[in-house]
Amino acid sequence: MNAPLALLGRFGLSLIFIISGWGKIAGYAATQQYMEAMGVPGALLPLVIALELGGGLAILAGVFTRWIALALAAFSLASAALFHANLGDAAQAINFWKNVAMAGGFLMLAAHGAGMLSLDNAWNKRRDA
Repeated sequence: MNAPLALLGRFGLSLIFIISGWGKIAGYAATQQYMEAMGVPGALLPLVIALELGGGLAILAGVFTRWIALALAAFSLASAALFHANLGDAAQAINFWKNVAMAGGFLMLAAHGAGMLSLDNAWNKRRDA
């Protein structure tokens, strides 16, 4: 039961980042303006897109899972602090705690790995054979 649950968990954690990465590409100029309005250099947007889209796809596939999960946990916490720190606003507070919860999920993934249904597992089996 662990293997399919780990795959579903990775799917759930990765989906928001894959969708968000594509959304940032589609709305590049608006996203860049929003970042700059929040005090974050818009020049960082390509890195953000690479982490969200590439990292999300990597988590989904279960490749370099522990390292990508640590990066996405840090990213989630940084995003919470930079973009959702107004806890007096209910919507911002929800987004803040959502990001903290996602970071927790990524830390669990970093601690336990991607599971049996992952490229990491397939590569480890091949290497050990």
